[in-house]
Amino acid sequence: MRKVVVKKQREAMSAYGLDLLIAISPENFAYGTGFVVPSQPLMRWRHAICAVNAAGTSGIVAVDMEETTVRGKLPHSDIRIWGEFTEDPMATLAQLISDLGCETGKVGIELSYLPTSDFQKLHALLPKADFIAADKIFDDLRQIKTPEETELLHRLSRISDNAIGASFDAVTPGMTEMDIASALTRSVYEQGAQDFKLMIVATGPRSELPNVGPTKRILEEGDICRVEIFSVINGYHAGVCRTASVGDPPKKASEIWANLVECKYRVLDAIKPGASAKRVYESFIEKFSELRLPPISFVGHGIGLHLHEDPYLGKYDDYELKEGMVLGIEPLVYQSGYGFGLQLKDMVAVTNNGTKLLSDITNTDDLYRIS
Repeated sequence: MRKVVVKKQREAMSAYGLDLLIAISPENFAYGTGFVVPSQPLMRWRHAICAVNAAGTSGIVAVDMEETTVRGKLPHSDIRIWGEFTEDPMATLAQLISDLGCETGKVGIELSYLPTSDFQKLHALLPKADFIAADKIFDDLRQIKTPEETELLHRLSRISDNAIGASFDAVTPGMTEMDIASALTRSVYEQGAQDFKLMIVATGPRSELPNVGPTKRILEEGDICRVEIFSVINGYHAGVCRTASVGDPPKKASEIWANLVECKYRVLDAIKPGASAKRVYESFIEKFSELRLPPISFVGHGIGLHLHEDPYLGKYDDYELKEGMVLGIEPLVYQSGYGFGLQLKDMVAVTNNGTKLLSDITNTDDLYRIS
């Protein structure tokens, strides 16, 4: 168990009057334990659960198929194993709740993740427990990263940034998007990432499509190439996007890119503790509007155990930015009107007096060149 996270959870329980806090999603299980149970995100019924009471005593529920992995990661923890084909995980969880002294207490649990049928079983097993939705509690806790989380996200940011540069350097006109993807994923793993999510390889006219993977499309002179990847370690993601041109870029692409670069620096300057997230977005719009192109509804968001987390730097909701947040910022144009899209996504940490760029490998002041 991660002691600093358990401490934060205990503080949240005190603030909300809870006796127990239960993490049941892969993201929040990883938040408390420091790792993802490999099959849980793929098979939702294979519940992996982490429970912490107000005194800081914790317990784990895991499926028998993952017992060796979980015990190897948490050798000193109270681990309750349930048989995938012979037992009900809710009965195992109910027993753990009782053993933690909370069978009649106020229990926070992730109700947006737990299937209704499982919650009904749990409630029937513990009819005197007062279950409340704790999803927002976890979301709020995860907004402020620990120093260790920020360090890991810095490492992941550099992996993603390096890998994209390596993929651009590995290809020439006449090669394909698949060749970019091959070099990209190879570099991610060579640098020590355990996994990756949402690999985007979009070239030529396909660069206008927001979230598409690689195809056998052949790279041609003048193409604009958008490449993004989220490198992953222990469930944490760092997403970086870079845009390149095959040979010399179209004049209009260079003009739009210059605006996006200025937008990036405006956003970096505006982010600081106490700043309004909506005002950061408005600062972005002041510059971006010069392009007379449709803007995205946000220019940044929290990131960590999810690809997107609160806070959003956008037009609809407002947040006060705080030291310790880690954000992905992404000035972009999908539909330029010229047959290409461009995107500049970086990872930044909110420091005590401003920001620290975490994706700090590539100089993005000019479009990257594939030659």
